Amino acid sequence: VEPQEIGKVLSLCAVSTVAGKRDYALLLLLWENALRRNEIHLCNCSDFDQRKRRLKILGKGKVQHEVIHLSSKCSSAIADWIKAAKLKPESPLFIALDRCCYGGRLSGETIRAIVLKYFENAGTPKKMSPHRVRHSSITAFLEATDGNLHRAKNLSRHASFDTLKIYDDNRRRDSEQREASELLSGLVDF
Repeated sequence: VEPQEIGKVLSLCAVSTVAGKRDYALLLLLWENALRRNEIHLCNCSDFDQRKRRLKILGKGKVQHEVIHLSSKCSSAIADWIKAAKLKPESPLFIALDRCCYGGRLSGETIRAIVLKYFENAGTPKKMSPHRVRHSSITAFLEATDGNLHRAKNLSRHASFDTLKIYDDNRRRDSEQREASELLSGLVDF
């Protein structure tokens, strides 16, 4: 999805409520850092450093945490959520708020359901998931940086450039096909 759709989804979060603060922080974290749902699922409050605007995550296939840097907007949203939910350092970063599971770590499936709900409410025709948000984030980054694979690799934490080349090839194929059609259209005079 395009960044404008992400903006629409984020605007649907009722940040005056505890659940809205949680969902806003979660969605912003997914979008701005191209995280996988399991990377968010495994985070604890102690992994977040508001002062340095950093979050320790356990990346795919990793046994040691790596540090990602957060925007001031994302860092503030996470801090606001933690304060509103009165979470302790040993708490999971994102918890369930319903009666039966209150305080429990959000499962990957619940994270997926939150993402799906917001995108459906925004009227997004595609069935969205955390991984599709990740894809959208990486593609938008490649578009904004004119295909800078090295910087995209740092964002996405992919092990191989080959995976990123697929994102970039798909992105370029669409724009190149559009340009080719316009060129051909201009060649015919009738």
